[in-house]
Amino acid sequence: MTHPRATPARTEKTESSQDARSLKNPDGTDQGPGDARTPARITTRNTAPTPSLTDLRHHLTTHLDHPARTWLDHALDEAAAHPGLHGPISVWELRLAEAGRRCGPAYADAARVLILDAARAGADALTRVYFQGTADERRAVLHALPHLVSGPGALPLIEDALRTNDTRLLGAAVGPYAARHLTAHAWRHAVLKCLFTGVPVDDVADLPQRAAGDGELARMLGDYAAERTAAGRTVPEDLYRVLDLTESVPPAPGTDHPHGKES
Repeated sequence: MTHPRATPARTEKTESSQDARSLKNPDGTDQGPGDARTPARITTRNTAPTPSLTDLRHHLTTHLDHPARTWLDHALDEAAAHPGLHGPISVWELRLAEAGRRCGPAYADAARVLILDAARAGADALTRVYFQGTADERRAVLHALPHLVSGPGALPLIEDALRTNDTRLLGAAVGPYAARHLTAHAWRHAVLKCLFTGVPVDDVADLPQRAAGDGELARMLGDYAAERTAAGRTVPEDLYRVLDLTESVPPAPGTDHPHGKES
């Protein structure tokens, strides 16, 4: 396949860190209460669909140990009984803060998403949790968006996460909600941000569909590759993967992404 003129020949070595995964645990481990061999991942990869809330609940019920399951059941019942925002802080917001300690880092994201769902957290509640919470709580909010917000009202949270250099937040920000609602221009820059920071492009939801036939994205990738080559730096292999996708056949008329391919 022929790449744009600005794109150099492929190199075997890349500078992208394979440890820059959006759902890596804070301590680098995959262990938590229960069966540590199969941690609960909220994946946005193109090779598997995003798990439903039912799937997340089943996974946690299956793999958490008894004390963690008991705590989660109580937290979900409590959130369902007192949904929405109440005063300076709601009781379910306190449970979000406890989830890592109670369920373990491998399962905390999924537990927090379920608590947000039980609390029927809308855009206002999610915004408060995002901006007042820790990085772990912010990541959980980003994972919850495709489940809890149907329209583009929560895009400011995605845009804020994309301005950071926190690779775990970035990986969560380019999930299904971003794929559904980011404009073509903003989405292209999100893909470039992943390449800049070493976030694997596998974390970009619906990447093949949105990149297909996108000539402007191909131009941006070529420019970025040329800049790195001129500076004597290697070109991330992920860049070539995305570039190949831009040369694939775009969707048939009538099935394009609602935001189109305009800049």
